[in-house]
Amino acid sequence: MATFVLVHGAWHGGWCWSRVRRLLQRQGHDVHTPTLTGVGERSHLLSPGIGLGTHVADIANLLRWEGLEDVILCGHSYGGSVISGAAHREPDRIAALVYLDAFVLEDGESIYGTLAPDSLAGNLERTRQLGDGWKVPPIPAAYFNVNEADRDWVDRQCTPQSEATFTEGLVLPHGLPPHAVKHYIYASGYGNSAFRRYRDLAVDRGWTVTDVESGHDVMLDQPEQLAALLAAAAESLNPPPWRARI
Repeated sequence: MATFVLVHGAWHGGWCWSRVRRLLQRQGHDVHTPTLTGVGERSHLLSPGIGLGTHVADIANLLRWEGLEDVILCGHSYGGSVISGAAHREPDRIAALVYLDAFVLEDGESIYGTLAPDSLAGNLERTRQLGDGWKVPPIPAAYFNVNEADRDWVDRQCTPQSEATFTEGLVLPHGLPPHAVKHYIYASGYGNSAFRRYRDLAVDRGWTVTDVESGHDVMLDQPEQLAALLAAAAESLNPPPWRARI
């Protein structure tokens, strides 16, 4: 039926979507869960030169070389900046954008440029002490209020990420594709004020906004609810474009 591309957040990999992927595939959907360069099973490629633009290219190239169309493109946390950039590069392939407790950056903004001073200082210090001055070590899962059963597993799975992915500005001179339907899913059980700001911005812009009682990693804490919300986002397209091809 629908085509989903699900983009993970910082330090994670495609592994974090496994529960949601299976649920959507059981409904007959085409689901892609790529891992960005330098993390997860691609951590052997980590280098100081990997920036936000590298990750945008990862997803834009997937869309192009897989020939994907009418895509529901979902980005979690840091992945929100990635899907914005990919949608800008391949706008005609995008039917909907779903920001999952994610950053919604403007043209030229970086992740670090949006952080509160104490959060930024903490990341910079951890990079200096533990990351050889260019790698940002993962933040423990407990900080993101990941459910207790998954915390140790998530901490084992997460890998360092190049600092350049957080300092490089997003290239978005023409904004998001105007034809793409926009959704924001807010994890109210995490309570990070930075993402509350993006939730409120989505409301002001007239996007569809849903609050989910969950920690930050919604795909792990509430996979069934998230899969249902993604399927509903696909069905809400008027008409769902894939039905015209049946």
